[in-house]
Amino acid sequence: MPKKSSHFESADNGFAFIHRLLDITIYIAVLLLCCQLYGVPFDKNYLILLLAHIAGASYIAEALQLYRPWRINQFRYMLWQVCLLLAICFAGMLSVLFLFKVSETFSRVVVVAWYSSSALLMLSWRLVFRTVRKIQVEHGVNLQRMAIVGLTPRGIQLYHEIKQHPELGFECIGFFDDREMERFPAEYRGLLLGNVTESVMTAQSGVISRLYIALPLHADKRIQQIVEQLGDTTLNVYLVPDFLLMSMMHGRLSSVGEIDTISVFESPHYGVQNYIKRTFDIAFSLFALLLLAPLMIVIAIAIKLTSKGPVFFVQDRYGLDGKKIGVFKFRTMKVMENSDTVVQASRNDPRVTVLGAMLRRTSLDELPQFLNVLLGQMSVVGPRPHAVAHNEQYRSQVSFYMLRHKVKPGITGWAQVNGWRGETDTLDKMEKRVEYDLYYIRNWSLWFDIKIIFKTVFKGFSGQHVY
Repeated sequence: MPKKSSHFESADNGFAFIHRLLDITIYIAVLLLCCQLYGVPFDKNYLILLLAHIAGASYIAEALQLYRPWRINQFRYMLWQVCLLLAICFAGMLSVLFLFKVSETFSRVVVVAWYSSSALLMLSWRLVFRTVRKIQVEHGVNLQRMAIVGLTPRGIQLYHEIKQHPELGFECIGFFDDREMERFPAEYRGLLLGNVTESVMTAQSGVISRLYIALPLHADKRIQQIVEQLGDTTLNVYLVPDFLLMSMMHGRLSSVGEIDTISVFESPHYGVQNYIKRTFDIAFSLFALLLLAPLMIVIAIAIKLTSKGPVFFVQDRYGLDGKKIGVFKFRTMKVMENSDTVVQASRNDPRVTVLGAMLRRTSLDELPQFLNVLLGQMSVVGPRPHAVAHNEQYRSQVSFYMLRHKVKPGITGWAQVNGWRGETDTLDKMEKRVEYDLYYIRNWSLWFDIKIIFKTVFKGFSGQHVY
């Protein structure tokens, strides 16, 4: 599986507002300049176009998480996001102008020059910013020296992150730990600077500006002692959770009145992210239903002609927060099973019709679920909904199984495009599916959804365990 991203939102996001403002300034200045250079008056039509672009670009940028803290955003990926952002905006603008038949109102030269120049400038200032930052790090400017308390697996992971990403502007001088030398991996013993008490002395001396405490959370009393001693310094001190972080789902800091809290299990779709996810679901499902309507009509007619029974089958599934929903499917079986005991389809299952077997192999039986998306019961992308009977069976057998329901179920998902689709006749298959589902929830972004949709189109409509 891909490398897991950080669960916590970085606090080092002071430049995010400036970055947004700089990009908006580029949109405005470049369009005004292009109109001036090509002798085109900047009238109310161009003003409306500009405002619509700024609104759309800001929305898409947030969806792509373009303005995440630069310390955790891979630079090449950031440049790719800029290109993708403007490509989506350009394609969207052309589509709207064409549909409303107002494209002749605008100069094609001005519009093309506006988008291409904006892209060039937005990429350029990021390259300049990156270069300046790299030079500063190489010359020790704004370089922050830090140390780690606890030569633990989590501390070692933190050390390697710092070594692999010098652009973070950190220099790790080593570790402090109370344990005997022989308990440490041989390759890290040379990095041991002393015991934990000496870390406090080092902090007081001003040699370092940051100290990361990577002790296991069960050593809470020792951590409290260290924190109390560090209260006599001006050091920036950070806790690095160990086992707790692995179980967190989009953990973030919040508060209840004056009490600070850290979320352990929480949906990634909160605040503006919820609106981004929902608007994308509505737009995509409407487009899909319009595009696929002829195919769905043909399938409906074929079902009526080849077997007795209704066209659609509605099965109870668990939706968001474990609430029951009725999921639409094209009927693929001779029976209509929706009881407390549901037997999954297997190879050569006599219940499956000839047409139904083809629909199930290609996932065409799932197309009516775009109606569930419009109703707000499902998303285009998310963990696949299981029958209620299967949920009750596996929730006690697979750790964190019910966390799949922290988001809406999807028509397609990360588990499905990675081969964990179809019959789950063994516990290990369900465990792998849940593993991929939880990875998706922890790392959700709109771009991740788009990536899964593309993978579904090219490889997700088939599977070796689908009957």
